[in-house]
Order: sequence, then structure tokens, then C-alpha cells
Amino acid sequence: MPAQAADPVTLNILTVNDFHGYIDNTTLKFAGTIEQLRQADGASGANTLLVGAGDFIGASQFASSVAEDQPTIDVFNALGLPVSAVGNHEFDKGWPDLRDRVIGPDGARNAKWDYLAANVYAEGTETPILPEYGLYEAGGLTIGVVGVVTQETPTLVSPGGVVGLTFGDPVEAVNRVAGQLTDGDDANGEADVVVASYHEGAGSGALTLDENVATSPVFAHIVNDTSAKVAAIINGHTHQAYAYNAPVPGDPGRTRPIVQTGNYGTNVGQITLTVDRDTNVVQSSTVRTVPRVATDDAVLLQQYPSLQAVQDIVTDALAYAAVIGNQPVGTLTADVTTAIPDRSQPVSSTNRDDRAKESTLGTLVADAVLATLAPPELGGAQIAVVNPGGLRNELLYAKTPTNDADADGRILYSEANSILPFVNNLATVDMTGAQLKTLLEQQWQRDAAGNVPSRSYLALGTSSGFGYTFDPALPEGSRVTGIMLNGTPVDPAATYRVGTFTFLTGTGNPASAGGDNFHVFRQATNFKDSGLIDRDAWIAYLQAHQPVSPDFRKHSVSVTGLDPAAVVGATQSVAVGSFDLTSAGAPANTSVTATFSKTSDGAGAVQVGTAAVEADSATVDVTFPASAVGAGFLTFTAQPSGTTAVIPVTVAAPAATVTATAKAVEYGTAGKIAVTVASPGTTPAGTVTVADAAGTVLGTANLSNGKATVTLGRTALAPGTHSLTVSYGGSAAVGAGSTTIDLVVNKASSSIGGLSTTLLVAKGKASKVAVLAIANGGVPVEGAVSISYDGKVIGTGTLKNGSASIAIAPFTSRGIKVLSISFDGSATVAGSKGPGLVLVL
Repeated sequence: MPAQAADPVTLNILTVNDFHGYIDNTTLKFAGTIEQLRQADGASGANTLLVGAGDFIGASQFASSVAEDQPTIDVFNALGLPVSAVGNHEFDKGWPDLRDRVIGPDGARNAKWDYLAANVYAEGTETPILPEYGLYEAGGLTIGVVGVVTQETPTLVSPGGVVGLTFGDPVEAVNRVAGQLTDGDDANGEADVVVASYHEGAGSGALTLDENVATSPVFAHIVNDTSAKVAAIINGHTHQAYAYNAPVPGDPGRTRPIVQTGNYGTNVGQITLTVDRDTNVVQSSTVRTVPRVATDDAVLLQQYPSLQAVQDIVTDALAYAAVIGNQPVGTLTADVTTAIPDRSQPVSSTNRDDRAKESTLGTLVADAVLATLAPPELGGAQIAVVNPGGLRNELLYAKTPTNDADADGRILYSEANSILPFVNNLATVDMTGAQLKTLLEQQWQRDAAGNVPSRSYLALGTSSGFGYTFDPALPEGSRVTGIMLNGTPVDPAATYRVGTFTFLTGTGNPASAGGDNFHVFRQATNFKDSGLIDRDAWIAYLQAHQPVSPDFRKHSVSVTGLDPAAVVGATQSVAVGSFDLTSAGAPANTSVTATFSKTSDGAGAVQVGTAAVEADSATVDVTFPASAVGAGFLTFTAQPSGTTAVIPVTVAAPAATVTATAKAVEYGTAGKIAVTVASPGTTPAGTVTVADAAGTVLGTANLSNGKATVTLGRTALAPGTHSLTVSYGGSAAVGAGSTTIDLVVNKASSSIGGLSTTLLVAKGKASKVAVLAIANGGVPVEGAVSISYDGKVIGTGTLKNGSASIAIAPFTSRGIKVLSISFDGSATVAGSKGPGLVLVL
């Protein structure tokens, strides 16, 4: 008989990521979900493989962190976890701690599972520091699991903890090992099915596969470039829940599952792969995230007796933690939380930690850091910043369920500790104003290689009194448009003292600084370690400041379209937004008012615009009054949160409109320029000036009701056409202005006449005629004259100072002789003709 094909086998792959030591009253239900899915595979768990994607420990709940995450390690040992990719938080306490304590030596393993890291190498080598893969049996097949961690790890943990390690491209590592496991060479390991566990993932569980590929280059690299030899992809790191069937590169029509479960054991991922036993080809697959069961603990323990070990671990951990953790350390008036992705839902383990937005918790922690480090002996901090990934829980007002009527509003030690579980030191450094701007610009993230990471924007928490404006439409590196510190613009050249966690500043060596891709901290100077642990300083602050309250004022506001060199009377349409916090209880702003004042504290402020806020944005028409002329501050205030943006501006007076008229004038007559100066909303006062083309001032006059007449000197301009500049010098309320005008200056008009120098002239005898000429305005008349009689010139001469004595030819007849005297004119006086008389006997 011909051989029969073996029945295909369905593998049941369960996944967990980013548990972060979530040891609490939900842990048993999480474990119960895994057991339920194991035993539902139809083969009593024989076809099931549980695979982790990292961050089981680190940034943990108090019950785990207070015991150095040993309860979490014990829980996953009890669940029989065989394998997980290492996460960046496994390196929180450094590689030696992970190697020697968390994993432990062979023969005395602490974490019993295999931690995989195919892309983490000893520096300067291609030698992985941990196993690259593991081989596991399920359903009669060998499953090869390749584990990798985000390449950003050195910026996500204290850099000093990973000195000597190199983090390579995770996709390249997966493809290299997947090829090795399928090359037919038993010497380097062979697998029937290959699964890749990436501690890296997509940016949003609310987006489709295509949308996440389009918006996240890191996720796109995983989806598009992971080898087709990989049958399924498990994700972690970004704390998102999604389940996708993604196209397999180079294999049209085939898809493979990609899953991430969110965080904190809220979900369990489930992938099924139906595999042909003869060819190892995946015939079909499914993928989903399964919510943590809500089954009563007692029922779970009855259904799955093996869970009793988990319950005992949790019970002991909670009891141990309660000794310290249940001690009150402060009080609060309302919830103080991280940013919430969905404001329509209450804060929860899956509805928190939107690191792309500011939060009330970020402000409160930054204020605590500043208050701690402000004393000179502790660093003299002027500003404090905190990275959003350092805030790992919330301060919630209501403590339910509880039998203690006084529990609401109390802050327990365990709650305070869960906010800052990393145990960083607090330190201060010097940064210039220019470096502070760079720090804010680096919220738009780039890793050390210049790539955009999976979290493309991280919103720093900043201390009260520190605020800035930004324009997201501007090119990268120039989006921050202004920074204010306690009412004063930050000077790019000045030095400021900045306090924060050593996660950001490093420990004094620049190479250890720059966590979360805030690389500019490597340029900071004058490092000072306060010697204080962040958690202890935080708890001391809560004890000293009771009660604490959420501050709903944002420290950054988007402003687009503002000209800081404004003009009185001119209206600017300014787009403003990003007023709203999304922390618990934060109101949606409904209005924004723009005011101008000479000082940043708002003293004497005048309103210059207002608008309604819709969807966290508004367009405000800003018009500065005449009283705003000069340097001052424009403030946008959103209500009801009180979020403000203070922007230095210099308001110029409106430019004056100058008009002028003039009539033609004769040389020797004073010219008059009629001037009108106008400006919207005011009557200009001050002085107007008339100057010639060379800039020589010819006359001035004071305005009266916006008008003036400038009188020019009688002989200030030579005859001709002159282009004159009429200028208004401006005033406190009106800007300067000018115009040009052409003035025509004609030659001075003249008159001329003459008489014989003697009363009688004898016939036939030579004589002289006294000629006299005068001109308009007494202008001196000089130049050639001629005397004619009967149409013939009988004498010529030259006028000097308007007079001349001219000899004329003898007359041949007696009588009264009427002469014609002609003046040819000069450069300044027009020519003229006049009579002359001679009596001849």
C-alpha cells in the first residue's frame, strides 16, 4: 500500500510580553488564562509552547520590585516558561546583574527559562552574550525560537549598565539565525518551524497593520524584512495590544501572524499554526489576544491545581511587601496620573502611559526633583526634567475596594515606590540655553544612528515655571520657538543648572549619559551626583507637601503664524493649540485669551484677542493697541485649565502715511509744503522735515491735528524741478513715514528801465543811459543788457547789483527818443524788457 500522509499538527503558541513584575491580585488570573489556553489545545498541553517577548522584570509593581523581582521570576518558573527574548528592562540593573543573579550560573539557575538575545554581542565581536535561539518540542515538531531585543536598549537603560555590549539590528539577527536553523545542517541546529520573538513592536494597537507600517520605520522593518523562513512573529516593548495577519515578503498570497499583548499580564497572545508534518509547511494560522480571565481565584485553583504554586508565591510576596508598602507617606486631593490614551475611560493598566504627551504626574515628579536639588549643596537646580518612561504607575485618590474609610486620598509607600521603581540617583548638570533647546528638540526622537525609533516622540515632564512654545510644522531641529524660565526668556548663551535622573545625565562620564535618546546630555558639564535615590527623594517630597494635587496647566503650547515683530493696529491670525493635558481629571479647554503686558507677570495686561477652543486648537486674531508699542510679552491663556504660553514680542508703532502738496514758486519767494500725516486710530503728533536729494534739511514744522506747513527759504532751492523728501520722525504711538514730492522753482521775475545820465543830450554827441533792474524778492540782478532804438542796438553793457551805465551812439536828430532796454536773464532771474528815455537837443 502507498504511504499515507501524516495528519497535520496544530501548534498552540502562547505569548507574554512586558509583564513588568505585575505581582498583585490579578496575577493568579493571568496565570489561569495561560493554563486555560494550554489545556484547551486538545492535547493536554502537548502542542503548546509558551514564549515570552521580554521585560518580565524591571519597572515593576512594588510587591515584585521590593524583592528585586524574585517573585516574578518564581511565578514564571512555576508556569513552566521555557523561553523568552530578553527585554531592555532586564538590563535595568546592568548586564552583570542579569547574568549572575537573574539568570544565575549553570546548575543553579534562578530564571529557569532560556533568555535569548541574538543581536546582543560582546563589544568588538560578533559573539552573542546570550543564546541566539532555543529548540523546543511541541506536537511532535521542533520549534526554533529566535529572540532579539530593541536596538535602542543602550538609550533605554542606564548606559553604564551595558558597557562592553553592542546591540545590533534585530531583523538582521533573526534572519541570520532563521537561515541557520533551516539550512539542513544539524551541527548548527535545525527546526521544523521558526518563530521570532522581538522585544520591539508597533507604535499603536489602535492602528491597522498598514497604518503602523506607514508610521513606524522600526515596525515596518520587522514586517517587511523578516525572513519568509519565520512562521510567526511575537512582539513586545511598545506596550500595545494587537493581532495581525501580515503578508510574507517574497511569498505572495501567504500571511503570517504578528501579535503583542499590551502589558502587565492584561492579555495573553495566542497563535495557532497548522503544520504539514511531512513538509513542515504552515497550511493555516490564527492569531488573537485573549483578555485575562475574570474567574474567581478559588474556582481557578479548583480547575487548575498547579496554580497553587503561583498563588503561594503571590501571597508571600504581597505579605512581605505590605510590611513597608502599606505605610502612608502622603496625601493627595485627586488623581495624579500619566497621560491617558483614551480619556473616555478610567485610568487602568492598559489605559495609561501615553509617553507622547505631558502629564500631571510628570509635572509633579519634576517639581519634586527640582525641590530636592535646588539647595546649592545638592546641586542648585533651576530646572528639572523627567523622562516619561520613568513614570511607571499612577497616584489614584480612590482606594477601592477598602474597608478603611480614611484610605481615599492616602499615598502608600508601595504606591509612591511604583511611580519610580528604577532606583536611579538624582544629579545636576550645567546646560546652556542652546542645549536646553536641543533637549526639547530631541523629544522628536532620533536614535544614535539617526533613525526614528518606535516611539517617535517622548514628552518630557518639566518643572513648574519652565515653559516653551513650538511649531510642529517647522523643520526638525527648529520646532521649539521660545523657552521661558520663571518669566524670563532663556538665553541661548547663558548656563542653567538642570536636575534629573542619572538615567539621563549618566554618572559623570559622557558616554554613560543620554538615556531615551536625549543625546544632548552628553554635552552637559559640571556633573554633580546628589547621592540621593530618586524614590527616596520622591517619598520625602510627598511627606513634606501634603496634600499634593494635579496641576492641569501644560508647559508646552503650539503657536503658528505669530510675527514677534508686531505692529500696532495690524491683525495677525495666530494658530494656537496643544493646551490640554490628557491625565485623569484634566479638563478640555474651551476658550483662549491673548493679552499683552510690558512684564511677563501680566501686570497691566490688556486683552488683544480671544477665541473658542475646539478639539484642543484655536485661531486667535491678535491686534495690538497703541499702548503696546515697545518690548513686552504676549500671553495666551486657555481656560479652564489655566495653561499659558508667554512669548516675548516687540510691538512697533504703525507706520505713518505721509502726503504732501506744493505749488510752483518763484526763486526769491518762500516755498510752502503742505503736509498731512495719518495713522489708523490716532492723530499723529511730532515733527515733519523736508530735505533735498542730498539730504540737506530745508525746513521743519510741528504737526497740529496731523497737519503742518513747512516753509522753505526764499533762495533755498535754485530754479528748476526738485525732488524733495518729506519725513515724519514718528512718536510713541505712531511709526515713522515719508513721501517724496516734486517742487518747481521758477526764475525770479524782473523789471528794467533807464534814463539818460544827463537831462539833455546834444545832437550828434555820445551819451550814457543809467539802467536799473529789480527782481522778485530782492534777488540780485546781474547779466548782459542791450539798448535799442528804432530796432537797432545802440549800446550794450552788464548789470551789476541791478544797475549799469551804458554808452549809446549819438543821435542825428533832435527830440524825445524812446529806447528799448533788454535784460537777457541769469541763472536765477528771468529776462525782461523795459523803456528808456533820452531828450536830444
